[in-house]
Amino acid sequence: MRLISYRKDGKPGVGVMTSDDAFVALPLAAPDLPTNLRLILALPDWQVRVRRAVEGRKPDLRLDQVALDPLIIDPNAIWALALNFQSHINETGLTTSPDYPQIFLRHAKSQVGAGQPLLCPPPSVARAFDYEGELAVIIGRGGRYIPKEEAGKHIAGYSIYNEGSVREYQGHNRQFGLGKNFERSGSFGPWLMTPDEFGNPYDKHVMTRLQGKTRQRESLGNLIFNVEALIHYLSMGHNLRPGDVIVTGTPGALKPDPNDYEASVAAHVKGGVQYAGRVHMKPGDVVEVEIEGLGVLRNPVVADEAGYRPD
Repeated sequence: MRLISYRKDGKPGVGVMTSDDAFVALPLAAPDLPTNLRLILALPDWQVRVRRAVEGRKPDLRLDQVALDPLIIDPNAIWALALNFQSHINETGLTTSPDYPQIFLRHAKSQVGAGQPLLCPPPSVARAFDYEGELAVIIGRGGRYIPKEEAGKHIAGYSIYNEGSVREYQGHNRQFGLGKNFERSGSFGPWLMTPDEFGNPYDKHVMTRLQGKTRQRESLGNLIFNVEALIHYLSMGHNLRPGDVIVTGTPGALKPDPNDYEASVAAHVKGGVQYAGRVHMKPGDVVEVEIEGLGVLRNPVVADEAGYRPD
């Protein structure tokens, strides 16, 4: 089962995909259910109720008739992983603990849904705006002190995350902070896929393409701290709640060929850590993150104009 968060005529809704481009709208099929996916996941029998609502029903809408929101629009927490692939550690030259995951937080306003534009900072602010293709895990059943062997029971499903990073600001201090939370710098979607449909994540690859060229590709089996370990670790200090998101980390960039002009230009951008083969996002680009068997998260990149803008 695949679920989306969408907005039509300014109203939020949750949908269940019937194909790659059409879905049943739960506000029509089950008006008693919340129109917020986080609240649906908090229901103890949410899967039964959702499946019952869509059984035998034809699709109500197509994706091109709505705007997709970030999958969980108001999560209690977005936990993100740094340096969780050895290939990314190798390319950065950074060090991390072999025993404990390196975790930071993103906030909800730093993300957009599939198909929505990412905001590229103006050159006067920063030039190293980077994609990071990652697997996202959505918690369905809350809990504390969760053993690794019980972690799977707490997973509502999986999705895709582009953990867009502004490297200059990321490097301003030891806390990643603002560099990981620029307005509309990351994306989340297009849907949640339940574990029974997705299968074993460690058999799948994550890939990132910029302007159609593959820049990242690695097996999720190479995660240093896997999903079960992360759920266990986070639950030691935090009562995991339905709708919490765990973004599991990005792999290293594929090595560029000698004629890769874009990569050679990016290597000379000042600010942040330089990675061989990493190409910065710029206005006019289209970035895609794909996870085998899960789908493709696609976003255009547009310019964020500098200037005072009171809200």
